[in-house]
Amino acid sequence: MDRRNFIKSASLLSATLFAATLSFNAAAATPEEVRLDYAYYSPTSLVLKHFGWLEESLKLSGVKVKWTLSQGSNRALEYLSANSIDFGSTAGLAAVLSRANGNPIKSVYVYSRPEWTALVVAKDSPIKTVADLKGKKIAATKGTDPYLFLLRTLKLHNIKKSDVEIVHLQHADGRAALETGRVDAWAGLDPHMAASELQANSRLLYRNVGFNTYGFLNVTEDFAKKYPEQVKQVIAAYERARLWVLANPKEASQIQADEAKISLAVAKVQLNRTDFSNPYIGREHRDALQAAAPILLQEDLVKKGTDVNKVINDLIDPSFVQSLPKKATN
Repeated sequence: MDRRNFIKSASLLSATLFAATLSFNAAAATPEEVRLDYAYYSPTSLVLKHFGWLEESLKLSGVKVKWTLSQGSNRALEYLSANSIDFGSTAGLAAVLSRANGNPIKSVYVYSRPEWTALVVAKDSPIKTVADLKGKKIAATKGTDPYLFLLRTLKLHNIKKSDVEIVHLQHADGRAALETGRVDAWAGLDPHMAASELQANSRLLYRNVGFNTYGFLNVTEDFAKKYPEQVKQVIAAYERARLWVLANPKEASQIQADEAKISLAVAKVQLNRTDFSNPYIGREHRDALQAAAPILLQEDLVKKGTDVNKVINDLIDPSFVQSLPKKATN
């Protein structure tokens, strides 16, 4: 081989090895820390945090775990948008709203299918039907499933948003406002809603399981792109917690009670109306969100002309749950 060809061959080999090294380093890239939220409306997250299974899974690779409390979907989505967490627990429709308004997130796992919201009134309230809400004050947390539940319920009963006064309060404050008479109704969220039922004899004025969207685990697009293996590890840890909840409902209720500082009776009510059976995000969830999404346009919660169906398709990413064993859905 002459010198020119030797140099050419050596250059090609060097380039190939360099590319392979880059590929290996990219594949082997790990973050220093995985940052997640935990939430009282997500019992699975509480179980995962309690047992430290994610810390156990990431320990060999030297990755630390940091937990942050989310008081509602709106807070989890704010944390994701600000890049202060990598994974956040939210309601499905709230995630759609956030993505439509520019938050670059992916929904990669379903941690539950809850009936976690309803319209609630005080025990002695004269309000008997949704129609009676006209002219009344209703507490709700903007950007969350209860808020969107309220809007859909009003729409279904031909009540304009302008026919009521929506008082924007965080979930716990909404409960307090209802029980002290500062509002006439409240778009509740468990476990606060269950606690109000049991401790203040509050009444569920209107329930609709179909208006409760799924509990989604969301990840920032940047994290998912850089660290796909860690996304799978987080999902695997969540899956371990979900299966444990299914097998140990009494113990899960106790963890919920301890973490949220609520009574065991309240925790049991919350878990009894939560379905943990299917973690596989996909078509079922797209269809449900597409049926719910028109309210986002009708109420001007997203920019006019937004292709909400495209937003939903871009949001839901089923690729990461494909690594879960099929028997996990039992």
